[in-house]
Amino acid sequence: MKLAEIYGHFQSDIKIIEKELEETIQARHEVLRQASTDLLHAGGKRIRPVFVLLAARFGTYDIQALKHIAVSLELIHMASLVHDDVIDDADLRRGKKTIKSQWDNRVAMYAGDYIFAKAVQTAAYFDSRSIHLIISDAIMEMCIGEVEQIRDQFNWDQNLRTYFRRIKRKTALLIAVSCKLGAIAANAPIDVQRRLYLFGYYVGMSFQITDDILDFVGTMEQLGKPAGGDLRQGNVTLPALYAMYKEPKLKTIIQSSLTKDEPFEDMTDIINQIKASGGIEYAVTISDRYLQKAFDQLEALPDVEAKTYFLQLASYIGRRKF
Repeated sequence: MKLAEIYGHFQSDIKIIEKELEETIQARHEVLRQASTDLLHAGGKRIRPVFVLLAARFGTYDIQALKHIAVSLELIHMASLVHDDVIDDADLRRGKKTIKSQWDNRVAMYAGDYIFAKAVQTAAYFDSRSIHLIISDAIMEMCIGEVEQIRDQFNWDQNLRTYFRRIKRKTALLIAVSCKLGAIAANAPIDVQRRLYLFGYYVGMSFQITDDILDFVGTMEQLGKPAGGDLRQGNVTLPALYAMYKEPKLKTIIQSSLTKDEPFEDMTDIINQIKASGGIEYAVTISDRYLQKAFDQLEALPDVEAKTYFLQLASYIGRRKF
């Protein structure tokens, strides 16, 4: 099932969230307003808000309350993308100019900070201390993940544990929190909240691994940027980790070719060697393992309609076309 078909069941509520996002990011300062609006209009799958809405179906569903959770989490995601683009010196995201390329790094960093602040402000709708702690902890963990990614750029001696910890903080955590907060806001039972959190975590791990695979096998049209961009920027992902372990000569080539000081443009040969090593297939296997763990958590949840949509959404996320 295509993502648009899944979203079609929640179209009216997603429109409410889109409208709330549009209103929330407005700023008195013209540059902040324009930068934030451009980022919002650049698109995005709104994965996190949909996870919030689906998780809330296991409790008492109220879109007027839920929209504040959904918007807050989507803003956190958006802000992290702005900061990511500064760190990665990225000129394009989803095929469009990034904030840092339209203005500069300083404007981009402050725009990201502004969006983070708006996320916290939006969550203030809730009196629940636990909701605020979960959101603030998620932001802190994401920041730690970003700092660790900066530290590990062009470090070709990383291990799997480092990689998995990084993608947990970078991606999986916010999806897990989306599920949990949707359930909390809907007053779902505690055991349901716990299982939904784990479901979101496992789906998030699969989601990021799939993204890392697509970075090597996707087209410019799919990615909105050239293939191999992560590795070119010194970010070591699962297919490359496996390939360098399996083929030490490839590791030597990567170490000598990809450095901080000298940009390396033609990634064709390196990408082909990573593919030939079995790195893509290995990463697909690990992604599928996480996806199965997500399905196991889903199986134990109450039989409500949202369970079917969660299954379809998780399948789409973890098994996108390579």
